[in-house]
Formats: sequence, C-alpha cells, structure tokens
Amino acid sequence: MSATVGTRRLRAAEQDENFPVALRCLPREPRRHLHAIYAVARWIDDVGDQAAGDRTAQLLTLRTDLARIWAGSRPQQPVLVNLATTVADCRLPQEPFQQLIEANLIDQRVHRYATFEDLMGYCRLSADPVGHLVLQVFDQSTPQNTALSNRVCSALQVLEHCQDVAEDHAAGRIYLPQRDLDEFGVSAERLGTGTDPGSPAVVSRQVDRATDLLDEGSALAGRLTGWARLAVTGYIAGGYATARALRAADGDVWTRPVRPRRADVVRSMLSLLTRGRAAATR
Repeated sequence: MSATVGTRRLRAAEQDENFPVALRCLPREPRRHLHAIYAVARWIDDVGDQAAGDRTAQLLTLRTDLARIWAGSRPQQPVLVNLATTVADCRLPQEPFQQLIEANLIDQRVHRYATFEDLMGYCRLSADPVGHLVLQVFDQSTPQNTALSNRVCSALQVLEHCQDVAEDHAAGRIYLPQRDLDEFGVSAERLGTGTDPGSPAVVSRQVDRATDLLDEGSALAGRLTGWARLAVTGYIAGGYATARALRAADGDVWTRPVRPRRADVVRSMLSLLTRGRAAATR
C-alpha cells in the first residue's frame, strides 16, 4: 500500500471513530501529535486485521521498525517516520506502542475470551496504552490520571467490540465473554447473525460493564487542565454516546449498524465539562 493511499484511508477511518481523535479546536501541535499516534495505532491494527500473508511475521517486522525510533535510526514505514517527531517532541515512551503490537500478535492466536476479566487483560494491551500516550502528549501523565484513563480506554474498547460483533465473528474472533454466551444460551457459531434470542442481552451486559468503567474513569476529565481536559472529555463523551446508542437499539447490533449521534456526544461533553468545573470549585 502506498503512503498516499494509506494516509487517505487512515483519515477516512478516523471519521468513523466513536469519538474525535483530535478536536478541531485544539491547537495545531497537540492535534498533529494525536493524529500521528492515531495513524500508527490504526496501522498496527490494519496489519493485524487485514494484511495479506503472514500477519505475525509482518507485526514482528513492524515491531523492529518501530524500535528504530528510540534507537536513533530512521524507520522504514512512512507512518513511523511521521511519528518520530512526535516521539521527540512529547518524550513518548516506546512501551505503549509495543503493547499495541503485542495485542495484535495475541489476536493471531487467541480468538475467544472465557470471562470479562480475561477480556480486560486483553484491553490492557489493546486500548489502555493509547490513553497513556494521550496523557503524555499533554504532559499530564501521573499514576492517578493513568489509572482513570485505563478505565476509560478499556470501556471504549468494550463498546467497540459490542458494535463490531458480526464483523469480528466474520474474522474468526469473538470478544463477547464465553461465560455470558453460555448463560444466555447463545451459540458461538450463530453469533455472527444474532439469531439466538439471548444475543442482544449478551451485548447489553457488556454495555452495562463499559458504562460502569466510564463512570469510574470519568473523574479524569475534571483532573486534567487546559486542552487536555477538552480532548479527553471528547473521548469520554463519545463512549457515553455510544453506550446510549447501543441501549437504544436494545443490544441489537445485527439489524443495522449502531453508531453514536453527534448531538449525544456534544450533550455528554457539556455535562462532563460542567461537572468537572463544579468539582474543581469545591
């Protein structure tokens, strides 16, 4: 894939996200850094999900190429060349990017999760590192902020899995916990079509769990300052709006795509920002 086509597709994919990768009102520099991080995270996922040939080998090659940034040499992939400036400007650590690659390596060999706790272990590699990088961009990475960010990022990942049940099933993966499938009498083989009566209930259970995680992590918006508060509030608001959309569909993600309404994202953002200001004045 050429760099031009790849960049165009990444931008198109960014428009489909549940939350704004970088709000247009953000200053140019943090916006540019967030786009660079997103591009690499998306590229890693694309290699793990869509690449032709041996995906494991390609992910390992990408891991080696990524490490060149911190070794002081030039990576080969254009998307990583763009990242190098962001790494230097924001002092980004290598580990979160390597964790994203590890999550995709896991996807090549693990296709089901027995319990929600097992799924959370996967989210610690596939989702939480992105939050660590965002906090670092805004120089607000503290242990307390990171702990709250982990809850938010895991929640967003679970909600995405809920939206993409059929797509994931077609790719040979099931992220809905097997224990819940068993409890509601849902066959893994029929999950792609949602024909078992209990299928929406399994999705709804994950939405409830994700909402609980968002509730636990939403205090992060009030702890951050400046542009970081606005950016992260956008992510959290996107999560709440997605949960609202999934609930409005009663967990039915098979009949039609379930996506958050922009008005709900804005409404959630305003509510979170208001609560954050109120908490700051106490």
